[in-house]
Amino acid sequence: MERKVVLYISSSLDGFIAKPNDDLSFLNPMTEEGEDYGYADFTRQIDTVIVGRKTYDWVVKEVGFFPHKDKESYVITTQEKPQEGLTHFYNGDLTTLIQSLKAKEGKNIYCDGGAQLVNSLLKADLLDEIILSIIPVTLGEGVSLFENEIPERRLELKATKAFKTGLVQLHYQVNK
Repeated sequence: MERKVVLYISSSLDGFIAKPNDDLSFLNPMTEEGEDYGYADFTRQIDTVIVGRKTYDWVVKEVGFFPHKDKESYVITTQEKPQEGLTHFYNGDLTTLIQSLKAKEGKNIYCDGGAQLVNSLLKADLLDEIILSIIPVTLGEGVSLFENEIPERRLELKATKAFKTGLVQLHYQVNK
């Protein structure tokens, strides 16, 4: 089975993945004991993570560590930095990286954000699936998930799930 590049991300109803200054507090009302919105099941289907450097830095600062140390991970950056365990700091061509990862045997590849990486993957037609959790809030400003210049793509709805918090999760296949 061919490996897929899957975006798993949350956004406000109006399309923002963070408030100004990378504030994610709008996600806090979605925290409910025992509910992970399918994240544990999703992470069992992946063995590789790609993440933008800004998102990686934010996670390390806010959480105190990078939570995917057990998976081969690629931090997409323009900076030169030595590998740390299974975490590679990659500054080459994104298409080349994705093609090489998909050529290997393994599970799916998780795109953990951020917006700049997501839009680069969309522009290069490198995303295979999108799992988007819509948070029932409008923010009006912040970090937009999608840029204006991404190409038109048809998406096929694979699944939807509504949760009692009001979060709705949409799972799409990107038609190529």
